[in-house]
This record gives sequence, structure tokens and C-alpha cells, in this order.
Amino acid sequence: MLVPDFKRATRPPRVEAGAPSRTAPLHSPHDRLQEAIGLSEAIDLDVRDSMLVPVATPRPATLFGTGKVESLKAMIAAHEIALVIIDHPVSPIQQRNLERAWNTKVLDRTGLILEIFGRRARTREGRLQVELAHLSYQKSRLVRTWTHLERQRGGYGFLGGPGEAQIELDRRMIDERIMAIRKELEVVVRTRELHRQGRRRVPYPVVAIVGYTNAGKSTLFNRITGADVFAKHQLFATLDPTMREVRLKSGRRIILSDTVGFISDLPTMLVAAFRATLEEVIEADLILHVRDISHEETDSQAHDVEQVLADLGIDTLAADAPILEVWNKVDLLSAITREEAISAARFAERRPVLVSAVSGEGIDRLLDEIDKRLGRSDSVVEMLIPAHGGRLVNWLYEEADVIEREPLDSGETRARVRVAAEKKERLLAQARQAGAIIEAST
Repeated sequence: MLVPDFKRATRPPRVEAGAPSRTAPLHSPHDRLQEAIGLSEAIDLDVRDSMLVPVATPRPATLFGTGKVESLKAMIAAHEIALVIIDHPVSPIQQRNLERAWNTKVLDRTGLILEIFGRRARTREGRLQVELAHLSYQKSRLVRTWTHLERQRGGYGFLGGPGEAQIELDRRMIDERIMAIRKELEVVVRTRELHRQGRRRVPYPVVAIVGYTNAGKSTLFNRITGADVFAKHQLFATLDPTMREVRLKSGRRIILSDTVGFISDLPTMLVAAFRATLEEVIEADLILHVRDISHEETDSQAHDVEQVLADLGIDTLAADAPILEVWNKVDLLSAITREEAISAARFAERRPVLVSAVSGEGIDRLLDEIDKRLGRSDSVVEMLIPAHGGRLVNWLYEEADVIEREPLDSGETRARVRVAAEKKERLLAQARQAGAIIEAST
């Protein structure tokens, strides 16, 4: 496992339209190395050695300098390494030259992430999305595959050599398969849109969980919903989206959606391939940004997540952005660090909620905050319910939040309820049917 350490490299600042620029926090070399090892172990690779490799100036032909390539060749031979992973984008030419120099297979960060996604995808949709990303990646690297064949044009100038013919054949086959997958994914997108339309008719607000990979999203999802989604201390443990209905204390029903984890330098082709899945995030009424607050690189990870959200068209810097930060894994903090986190949360712009998805600490407060965020447009209705209005009372307890209920000597009931904006018309219809009198409505 090799992690290039570009001494002069800097990440360009992210600039949003109408907003001041800010420089993205960089991941430390040590954190990048640990993450790269975690990525490798996620598909059960035996990591024989790992190191940071200083790079003053990237070489177009080999990425690393000539002397470094030679020293690494000796180390690779000594450890009998069959696969070298470079945690950085590697061009097809660089990959070919390094494989020749080291006499071993070379995989870059994008290729490794694609391998992980290929292992993790379970549903038909997930496998299609991964295959689409794989094919887009492979298409740019066909030049490597046929280097053992002639690639120059023939003497007559109108026929290519056998290598060129094979490359064109492979490229055409890949293009055909890509088009076929996109057509199948179009069906997935239409199906998801039909599901969303169905939820709008109900309608239930959608709350999407996003976050850096291994931040504890699936564990939080399971804690809130009581589901049994696969959750493990492993990068990209979840790829396929899962949705469950949750009832909040107010009676509000929501759809909670668990999504694929994000990561720094997430390959563009993966963002594009998983757009059908990520549309659940785009369409969400509220986004829960789950952060591993115990991780030393939590700020850098948060920036990477926000960058992907921005790529999806979500303005994360807007004051009214529908984002609620959830600082997870507080159970892993020391007493002193916990107090610092509580103090930081108190003054943070987004007023995050501190939780432990493992122990359940803070979950009730998180649910109340979700209810509060979604209830900003709620109405409070006061009504007088006749003695025979038991059915209406039951409906209120099922679909609304009964703030006050006062039985009167006449047998009537005076009630004060909070109802979601999308259910207000249904409440008024139920009240008219029961013969209730609306005394006030805000």
C-alpha cells in the first residue's frame, strides 16, 4: 500500500456562488494511510506493507521518481507482493509503466473503491450501478490491455493493426453495455419517482442519512427504526439504500433512508453511477449529516461529505439548508473531550445533536429535533369535539400531536392539537365529518 505524499500539493479552495471562499481542511498523511489500509482490508486483502511515499513533483510517466521506482521494486520483490495499491489517481500510462517496472499488478484508489463496491452491492440496482462505474473506468484503460499486440496502422493506411482492432472491438462492446445499463437504470429512476409520488400522496416527509463511510449511519438507522441493516466497523459496509417508516412522538410519520457512505476524492464516475440512489438525498425534506465526532479527521471528513452534496446540487452553505448535523460516537470520547464537544456544539452554527448510535444516548433528543425541523410549518388547531366523536379523537392520536385534551361535563371534549401542514386539510375534513367545532387555527 503506497500513499503519495505531495509536499507541494494543496487542495484548491471551494467557492460557492455568492458565498465567501474557504479552504478545505486537508486529511493528514497518517489518516490517508490508515484509510487506505482500511479500504484494502474491506475486501480482505493481506496488506504486507504500507508506507507514505514523498513526491516532490509527480512524473507523467511513473508518478514517482526513477530512484523511488527502483527502491520500491526491490521492496516489492523482497515481500513477494502480487498487488500494489496506490492511494491516488494513476493514469493508464503510469499504471502500465509501473506494472512493467515492478512486474506486478497496480491498482489506484479509484480501482480499489470500485472493487469494494463490486463486493458490497447486493441488489440488482446496486450491481448495475457498480458495473456502470467499472465499465467507465475500464474504457479509459483499454490502451494497457493490448500492448502485446501491434497498434500501428498497416502499410496501406486504411486498416489498423490487430491490437488497434481489438481495442476498438472492446471499446464498442463496452459502449453497448454502458448504454444497456443506462436504459435499465432509467427504469430504476422511473420506479423510484413513482415511489416518491406515492409517498407525496400519503404524504410522509423523507429524512435521508448521509455521512462519511464508517461514521455509524447504518447503526443509527437500526437504532431509530429497529431494523437489522448490515452494520459493521468497515468502510462501505452499506451500498444499497434502505428505507423504513418511523413514527415520531408528535404522531408525525417519516420515511428514514440509509444511503451509501461518502469518502474523500470519491470518483466522479461513482457519484454519477449512484445518482439514482442519491436522488433520495436530493429529494429529502431533511438530511441528517452523521459525523464520527471521535475521529481526529472529523472536520476534513465533514468537508468531503459537503463537497459531494454540493456536487448533487445541494447548497450546503445556505442558511436554510435542510441539514441537521448528528455528532455520533460520543461514547468513544473521554470525559474532557466530551465536554469540549458539548461546548463546541452549543456554539456551532448548525446546532448539532450529540448521540451514540451504539448506546442510544441522545437518540430521543435527535428525534425531537427532527420533529421540530419538520414541524416548522405545522398548525395548531383548537376544537370542540362532540360526545360521539370518538373516531375523531382516535384519528388525532394517530395522525397528530395532541397538546391538550379536556373532557367537559357535557360529554364534549375540548382539544388542542398540532398537525403537520400536509395533514391539516385531512384533519379539518375529519372534524367536519364528526361535527366538531373549530375554535381556533394558526
